[in-house]
Amino acid sequence: MRLQRWVSFSKRAAGSLAHVRPFTQSAANMAEEAKKLAAYAAVDNHVQNNQVVGVGSGSTIVYAVDRLAERVRQEKLNIVCVPTSFQARQLILQHGLTLSDLDRHPELDVAIDGADEVDADLTLIKGGGKDSKALGQQWKKGVPIEVIPMAYVPVSRTIAERFGGEASLRMAVSKAGPVVTDNSNFLLDWKFERAENWKEVNTAIKMIPGVVETGLFVGMAERAYFGMEDGSVQVRDPPVN
Repeated sequence: MRLQRWVSFSKRAAGSLAHVRPFTQSAANMAEEAKKLAAYAAVDNHVQNNQVVGVGSGSTIVYAVDRLAERVRQEKLNIVCVPTSFQARQLILQHGLTLSDLDRHPELDVAIDGADEVDADLTLIKGGGKDSKALGQQWKKGVPIEVIPMAYVPVSRTIAERFGGEASLRMAVSKAGPVVTDNSNFLLDWKFERAENWKEVNTAIKMIPGVVETGLFVGMAERAYFGMEDGSVQVRDPPVN
């Protein structure tokens, strides 16, 4: 797959109580509004006519697809959507958008997705949206790592031995047993102990037999949008080297 641009959106709390919305609105509602603002900004600023758009997953992507469908209707845009998950596929179909896949459209013009944490270099943990200078400062659930079921024990041991911390099997909440991905694999959550050279670590983890993919996105994001609870949207670009 060739990708021209990757756009992420996230949310964070307003820094001062004086800037939050009236107290009659609950914190949960304000958080949802912040997610919506970030998603709308990402779609408005990066989606253009005649594009192939990658659609991610998570709670914020619902707002992004809402806005994308609204723009397609209002502006008569020709947009093809490629989902990353079953959830994204269903959202695309529910909104009457054009559904495709990487077999038919292996080159994406832009991909929009949520992130669990974004650092100063626009390295992402995907897999909540937190803004921090370094990964792990605020997002405490770890880096998700998709593994084939028969390999989760040796993979978790290898990661802990080579990189420290603990890689635990993610268990389902509403039913017994582990969480199973769309591809029928398991998820490990790696709670690392220190900041790493994420590019090197990500490559090394992917080389461990049994690992399918990680939730680290290194050098992929072009821009991150943070929906603030005061109604504003802040933008972060990668640092200039």
